Amino acid sequence: MIAIIDYGVGNLFSLTASLRYLGIEAEVTSDAERVRRADKLILPGVGAFADARAKLDATLLTPVIREEVFSGKPLLGICLGMQMLFDVSYEYGVHSGLGFVPGEVRSLAKDLDDIGVSLKVPEMGWNSLKILKDDPILKYNSDGDYVYYVHSYYVPAAEHTLASSAYGVSVSGVVREGKVYGTQFHPEKSGPVGLKILRAFDELK
Repeated sequence: MIAIIDYGVGNLFSLTASLRYLGIEAEVTSDAERVRRADKLILPGVGAFADARAKLDATLLTPVIREEVFSGKPLLGICLGMQMLFDVSYEYGVHSGLGFVPGEVRSLAKDLDDIGVSLKVPEMGWNSLKILKDDPILKYNSDGDYVYYVHSYYVPAAEHTLASSAYGVSVSGVVREGKVYGTQFHPEKSGPVGLKILRAFDELK
């Protein structure tokens, strides 16, 4: 069973519907014991980093999630949930992340401006994935698959990036550290391509 962490931030209906369509047992929960009993965890998220982190901490689930991750339980962060996996975010200040994946969350607008590239921010719409590393979570996907992004902040492609997308800069689309995964795009809004990623996450050992 997959536990979808409910902390008041995230598109839970679409995500739950996608998992049920795939025949995957999942439940939305903010209960620590249900999180502990789950086989895998998903941390969704939309909105501002600092607000989301405060809401997650308010549920008292942060230490529970840490315990489960450090015990080897797979975790998938989606969109803002992915960003929260990193060390730090520079969204309207400096904010600590969960520190599961090394790296930082940066302003897309500022970095585009610094290199003289004029593109709409937030990036909103379909973009193709460039697969950089073979990984079980991408076993059903192909180079060039299109996924759906909505974001104003991003993690630059680096060592932990499994797949990236070009938007003036190289955006981390899929990341991994151990059994912790993240997607900057929304797999639940990415049609068959996104469903393949959710299916592969469910099959992780």
